[in-house]
Amino acid sequence: MEIREIEEKDNRTMEQIIKRSLESFNLDIPGTAYFDPQLGHLSQFYKEQPHAKYWVAVNEQDEVVGGVGIAPFGEMEGICELQKLYITPEAQGKGLSKELMKAALDFAKGHYTHCYLETLKKLETANHLYSKLGFQQLDRPLDGSEHGAMDAWYIKELS
Repeated sequence: MEIREIEEKDNRTMEQIIKRSLESFNLDIPGTAYFDPQLGHLSQFYKEQPHAKYWVAVNEQDEVVGGVGIAPFGEMEGICELQKLYITPEAQGKGLSKELMKAALDFAKGHYTHCYLETLKKLETANHLYSKLGFQQLDRPLDGSEHGAMDAWYIKELS
């Protein structure tokens, strides 16, 4: 597996990975990433944001099998958001989420003091990973949250 920054050629594949993953949990609903307007052009979206990046994981056949992004969170000074961490079912269970998050958090440490994320309680594997990596669960979303369907929120101090 190789982790690299997203390229324009990866946009469609990542969009499909994200949509299929959400569909598999019946989360192809408003208030999730499924309807994010930038979903079809992630490479451009992250290039246009200050202190933002999106990484993809590619297998030995150079096929994209997952990705994750970091971008500023709203207007909040020093806070970034971990975004769109999705992996194909075939690539799950191999530590890839952890590797993608390491790349994202290493980058974030150079630009932010805290990293925020939003998810759903029913995504138990993801929640377990976030806790394991030092994210603290919050009682409610930070002001400025755009994904109303989420019911679990985490923050991590970056040092």
